[in-house]
Amino acid sequence: MSIPLSYEDLRLIWWLLLGLLLIGFAVTDGFDFGTAILLPFVARNDVERRVVIGTVDRPAEGSQVWFVLGGGAMVAAWPQVYAIAFSGFHAALFLVLTALILRPVGFKFRNKVGNPLWRACWDHVLFLAGLAAALVFGIATGNVLAGVPFRLDGTMRASHADGLIGLLHPFALLCGMLSVAMLVMHGAAWLVAKTGDRVADRARIWGQAAAIVTLVVLAVGWVWTAALPGLRIVGGADPNGASNPLAKVVVVEIGAWLANYADHPWFAIAPAAGFIGTAIAFLCLNLRLERLAPVASGTGVAGVVATAGVGMFPFLLPSSLDPRSSLTVWDASASRPTLFVMLIAAAIFIPLILACTPLVYRMMRGKVTAAGVAADGRGNY
Repeated sequence: MSIPLSYEDLRLIWWLLLGLLLIGFAVTDGFDFGTAILLPFVARNDVERRVVIGTVDRPAEGSQVWFVLGGGAMVAAWPQVYAIAFSGFHAALFLVLTALILRPVGFKFRNKVGNPLWRACWDHVLFLAGLAAALVFGIATGNVLAGVPFRLDGTMRASHADGLIGLLHPFALLCGMLSVAMLVMHGAAWLVAKTGDRVADRARIWGQAAAIVTLVVLAVGWVWTAALPGLRIVGGADPNGASNPLAKVVVVEIGAWLANYADHPWFAIAPAAGFIGTAIAFLCLNLRLERLAPVASGTGVAGVVATAGVGMFPFLLPSSLDPRSSLTVWDASASRPTLFVMLIAAAIFIPLILACTPLVYRMMRGKVTAAGVAADGRGNY
């Protein structure tokens, strides 16, 4: 089979597609997590809690498509990254998967029994599921930036040094705080757009506070990253060569994760979107521009996720034990034919998802009101 694209082009395209899928997941599922975290704070009675849950129940099911596709893309396009990340973060990923499983169960089971204690238990499950997912994703990103403690031997078998507790270092916890704050902001913006009265008023206050925290923590994280040891390839990397991480030469440099922004100034679009989107979300919440608030907060979320990916390029999974073992875009991918065949499938299905997602949200436009939920009896939520 003649493949019209070079190995380097296919690797770069799949890096971009993986980034698109991760950003899509963060933006579309992020307000679900944020809304779940806000549930105990913006809803004071059962009707209000049903209003909050009603804004995310059905969109949450469609948002999982991004997560599934992102995981599938990593498995097929970057098998070494998938294998090492899932074995090194297995405890953290178990928590995330548990949270993602319990969330739809909570949506469906909460209103099956009229007992207030039953409903309160599921409300706590939804809150903890949203908090755990947001926190763990942030902590995992912090660990990737700080370097994952693994090394490869001559047969490409990986060995790991730390368990779950080792992942909870200060920089990772800062990233976890950033993740929670920005998703709370995103969830609050969604609630302001989808609800009214007291729920929206409380969400507006929490969203403004979360936006301020996001800006502060993002600025601290940027300064911290500038002082963080990063990696730089100085030789041996072949974008068109076979996937062999041990063939390259890597050095450790302070602030290396920000070098891409100096070398390619237009990369600054990513952090600018993170800061400016968050600031505009704060203003939209303050000025009660409810339709623009989710767009601005989503832009901020997308910018923060893109900032990490662009800053680390071409690294996908850096190693803190053996920098040479680090996995990059150029040496951890599947074969060239595999990437090309997958690209054909992606060219069909990703545009369909991109087209259907706004259509689905348009079909579910409008506010969820207390009157509508009360009239529904025990039908939903």
